[in-house]
Amino acid sequence: MAGKSGKKCTHVIFDLDGLMLDTEIIYTRVTQELLEPYGKLFDWSVKTKMMGRSNLEAARVLVGELELPFTAEEFLKMSGEKLLEQFPTAALLPGVERLVYHFHKHNVPFAVATGSASKGYNAKITNHKDLFQLISHVVTSDDPELKHPKPAPDIFLLASQRFSMPPASPDYVLVFEDAPNGVAAASAAGMNVVMVPDKRVDLAKCSQADLVLNSLEEFDPVSWGFPPFE
Repeated sequence: MAGKSGKKCTHVIFDLDGLMLDTEIIYTRVTQELLEPYGKLFDWSVKTKMMGRSNLEAARVLVGELELPFTAEEFLKMSGEKLLEQFPTAALLPGVERLVYHFHKHNVPFAVATGSASKGYNAKITNHKDLFQLISHVVTSDDPELKHPKPAPDIFLLASQRFSMPPASPDYVLVFEDAPNGVAAASAAGMNVVMVPDKRVDLAKCSQADLVLNSLEEFDPVSWGFPPFE
């Protein structure tokens, strides 16, 4: 499978949460702890609406959906320290390590575009710095040049522009995402999207993805114009 218009891809951009790192369990645990005093349940119907958004946008969804007696900003302040304490425990998801080392070995330029703020990003990669230092660059949600968060295409376009040798056009870029909002953002940017959704995601929300996988372990680099696994 080549990229859009039959072109082979030359550059790669990864999402972070739920795609490279298993942070879902951490967010769920901390959020539920904070909701318990109010008798609220942080279930999948709410989580799925928050996926792929910036921290502030996700918090606004949470507060609105559950009619919580505090603002999104107040929630972020309450959850912030707890999350930062637990983020270093985030594990790599299946297939990530192999794929990153493969792209690095074959000089495929790759970056990360994440809804995480820089402080959160640095905490999440604490125990995986050897791997993440191979990444060309990272665009976080608090980047001063980022105007609009996902599902707007801005973050992927910005990440693409920052490669030392940018792709000839957006359709030479392959994006890996797990959330519908992220897929919509990459698609709006004119890029190719491989989606690895949570098993609970409604497949109808995956229609904008060029390919849907159960795990990055299933990814075949050759079909997108990259060198084969050895």
